[in-house]
Amino acid sequence: MHSSVTGTSVPAHLFRGGVGFGLLFGSIALLRVVGVPALVLAPAGLVVLRGCPTCWAIGLVEMISRGRVTRACTDGSCRVARPPRAPD
Repeated sequence: MHSSVTGTSVPAHLFRGGVGFGLLFGSIALLRVVGVPALVLAPAGLVVLRGCPTCWAIGLVEMISRGRVTRACTDGSCRVARPPRAPD
């Protein structure tokens, strides 16, 4: 399951990732200092990442490559290809 990336800019996606991963790593780093209450940051990080760090990363790749590569399926086999360029 991966998240949809419609209507989001790359900088906004990166900002959301920075906050989400910061909260996740912060919850682990603060575990020794604060104890178990630091784990409250982990669910907050998952909410910011919309539930799945891997899905966030896939969404970033999709967003960056949008329009640059396409999937072409012919005769039962699929491959990734660049879309044809429009004439100048």
